Amino acid sequence: MAAKELLQEIKRIVLDETPFAGAISDIDFEGPRVVLYCKNLDLLMENGEAIKELARKIRKRIILRPDSRILTESEKAEKDIRRLVPAEAGITDIIFSQDVGEVTIEAQKPGIAIGKGGSLLREIMRKISWTPRVVRAPPIKSNIVRNIRLSMIQVGAERRDILRKIGRRIHREHKGKGDWIRFTTLGGSREVGRSSFLLQTPESRVMIDCGVNVASEDRAFPHLEVPEVRLPELDAVVLTHAHLDHCGFIPYLFKYGFEGPVYCTPATRDLAVLLQLDYVDIAEREDRPLPYNKRDINTFIRHCIPLDYGDVTDIAPDIRITFHNAGHILGSAIVHVHIGEGLYNLVYTGDMKFDRTRLFSPAVYTFPRLETLVMDSTYGGAEDIQPFRADAEKEFIRIVTETTKRGGKVVVPAFAVGRAQEIMVLLEDYKRRGMLDGTPIYLDGMIWEATAIHTAYPEYLSQELRERIFHVDENPFLSESFKRVTSPEQRAQVIDGDPAVIVSTAGMMAGGPVLEYFKTLAPDPRNALTFVGYQCEGSLGRRIQKGWREVPLRGEKGKVVEVKVEMEIRTVEGFSGHSDRAQLLNYIRRASPKPQRVICVHGDENKCIDLASALHKLFRVETKAPRNLETIRLH
Repeated sequence: MAAKELLQEIKRIVLDETPFAGAISDIDFEGPRVVLYCKNLDLLMENGEAIKELARKIRKRIILRPDSRILTESEKAEKDIRRLVPAEAGITDIIFSQDVGEVTIEAQKPGIAIGKGGSLLREIMRKISWTPRVVRAPPIKSNIVRNIRLSMIQVGAERRDILRKIGRRIHREHKGKGDWIRFTTLGGSREVGRSSFLLQTPESRVMIDCGVNVASEDRAFPHLEVPEVRLPELDAVVLTHAHLDHCGFIPYLFKYGFEGPVYCTPATRDLAVLLQLDYVDIAEREDRPLPYNKRDINTFIRHCIPLDYGDVTDIAPDIRITFHNAGHILGSAIVHVHIGEGLYNLVYTGDMKFDRTRLFSPAVYTFPRLETLVMDSTYGGAEDIQPFRADAEKEFIRIVTETTKRGGKVVVPAFAVGRAQEIMVLLEDYKRRGMLDGTPIYLDGMIWEATAIHTAYPEYLSQELRERIFHVDENPFLSESFKRVTSPEQRAQVIDGDPAVIVSTAGMMAGGPVLEYFKTLAPDPRNALTFVGYQCEGSLGRRIQKGWREVPLRGEKGKVVEVKVEMEIRTVEGFSGHSDRAQLLNYIRRASPKPQRVICVHGDENKCIDLASALHKLFRVETKAPRNLETIRLH
């Protein structure tokens, strides 16, 4: 059934089979959802169960939008909202979007503004006719979060048109013949970096992730030149998480013809924008060619469709996805892909952690159905057994203590998203217990903005950390232990100052302020450079790990200088956001249902091959470790 006919059928069902037909002025698609435009909200609210029954019958999520003619004037509506919402909710902002009849209420305690079972939201809607949407006010102000929220409101009419176009494409008539399914590797196979995969059926084309390898010039971008990738025909991009090796090339797609949606969690969207903007800024500073610009990033934002964990969503005529917690970074998702009417089920883990950390719960391993599992193999080698997290933490604190006692500084290259927050929570814990008294902790680079986004989306964090964030006095990210570095002058003061811990981007030392600290502090043996994250082959971090004692770096006016490395070089395993070999094996052991096929990607060549071989021997399942540009027929 084509989109037009499906829409007519939904209208017929509403008119003939529901008690609220008289309250509806129009019905349309917005992305994967059906929007009911309402001219009588009271009648709709009296029939909540009938709306749920309609959603079950048409098998679509339903959004209620007010007809523009019934909206209360915004000035009066704001007064009504402030009167109805208790003061303890802590409203920080109220923003009206006339184009879609929606009012965004930003509150410090959104639960109070929503009311028990959404009772207060319904009362607000009945009073002012606007659709209220409550969002959390970040305890730490985030320019990214605020700018994205404002931009989505400012482009309301344009975004509505984009979503309607996407909705018609999703609900188009099936024209493909056959029931084959193909999975093509465009990047991130037998390597770490530029992850990108294409899922094809006779009807649909969906890309899963599209990243860049920031540590490589000759293997930086996915293989989008293959004939299967025709950007105007791409139905959707599914983004698992915000690290650049998964999200960094998506704006390029919009620059060259893609006009479809990007599905990700709200936290992933905001973090991806933060990292993409930084990627562009660094390229501009270093006078490197740019694959896209900030305008393309804005286009990416407008085409994002945020999904929460557990939301079942149609993204193409024959493809439905559900996100589950991956335990890797904030908002990271394992994607369950349901193809056809029970035809086939694929799970793509993206980067995952099957263990509890200070930030996240372990990755989800139970699914309704599962035939093929595509899994993270970063630490899939036989020797890749990480120490217990508690032992890694003790080792890290021991390095900090020993280095500062001898008058040195500990430089920690950290990924701004994930690893930096893990180290912050650890250091705050030891500080609070009086075990690092007097040692200043400096944060440099994007870490503070990324941390602000973490506080805006505490629902993606572990329950214990979430509860601490809800209480301002206990929020570890607001600890006075942390001092921000925001200028070259402050950086120089930190370098010349007393012993300290310096947590700075970038995590693989491919750029960012960590290089300024390294250049100056490397010749002094009292200092220590401590790696707490994966160093990609070819990155500066990996070279230093391998023992390079002289490192060429670009100095002032582009002149290359040789930096002598006399500082102590340490690597603390155990902080990784990836599962180690034992956890990967345990994940397959626990996976329910058991997959018939496992495809190992996102790992160095020997690690992918080693893991695939071990899984085949242990669990008697078909396994593959494909190279880039290979196509696997799944069905």
